[in-house]
Amino acid sequence: MTKTLLKGLAAATFVAATAVACGGGSSGGGTTSTPTSPTTPTTPTTPTTGTPTDSATITIGADGRVSPATVTIVRGGRVTMINNHNRAHDMSSDPHPEHTTCPELNQWGFLQVGQSRTSGNLNTARTCGFHDHNEPDNAGLRGSVIIQ
Repeated sequence: MTKTLLKGLAAATFVAATAVACGGGSSGGGTTSTPTSPTTPTTPTTPTTGTPTDSATITIGADGRVSPATVTIVRGGRVTMINNHNRAHDMSSDPHPEHTTCPELNQWGFLQVGQSRTSGNLNTARTCGFHDHNEPDNAGLRGSVIIQ
C-alpha cells in the first residue's frame, strides 16, 4: 500500500511540474500569463473645502491668486499661507482696514516672495474672511476660512 501511495504521489508531482513548465494547460500553444483577480483602482484623496481638517494650506500662486480660496478646518486648527507670487503680500483678516473678525489670521501678515507663515489657533466656530491689506478689493486675493 505504501508503494501505491508513493507512485501516486510521484505521478501527481510529475503532472504538476509538467503543467508549470508548459504554461499551465493553455490550448493556444503560446506563452500565457497567470490570470489575476481584478482590483479596484484607488483614487488619491484630496482634501475638499467642505471636509474639516486640523490644518490647511493656502497658496498665493504665480498668477497672484489664492488657492484654494476657501478651506475648512476643525476648531483649534491652523492655516498656513504661502506666497509663491513674484511680489510681497500683506494678508489679513476681514474687515478692511480693522482686521478684527479673526485676529488669528493676522499672524500671516507681510509675506515676502517665497515666505510662508501659519495663523494662530482658530478656536471659535465661524467663517473668517481674509484679504491682502494693500489690495482689499482684489477678488483674487480674497478668501475664507471656515472653522467647524
